[in-house]
Order: sequence, then structure tokens, then C-alpha cells
Amino acid sequence: MTAALLLQYVVVALAVLLSAWVVLKKLAPNATRRLRIALALTLLRAGRPTWVRALGRRVAPSPAATGTCGSCDSCGPPAS
Repeated sequence: MTAALLLQYVVVALAVLLSAWVVLKKLAPNATRRLRIALALTLLRAGRPTWVRALGRRVAPSPAATGTCGSCDSCGPPAS
């Protein structure tokens, strides 16, 4: 296998993974959030190198809204 063919396979694999991630985020946002949390918790364990912990903080999703508002933008009066 030549280096050019290997590079082509790597680029195609990355494109497929990126496409699958975008589709998963669009169709299953809760599952995507759970996957990101699980990955971040694994990367943020004690004893990991600093760069791995930094990657884990970057992968972690932003905190969800707490309280009665679920941040669904429907807190206003009902539409007539």
C-alpha cells in the first residue's frame, strides 16, 4: 500500500466519522450529550496527563439549564 492510498483512506474515514457525528447530533441530541459526558469523564480521571484533562474539559458539553426552565424557549405565555 502506498502512502498516497493510505492518506486517501484516512481522509475518507475522517469524512465519514464527521458526517456520522453531524447526523447523530441532529437526530439524537440527548444520546450525543450522554456520549460526550461519558468521554469527558473518562478523560478527566485523576492521574491523567494535563493535556488529556484539557481535552476532556473541551469535549465536555456545556452545563444544562437547571430549575423549572428546561431552556426550550417556551417559557412565555402560550400562543393563541
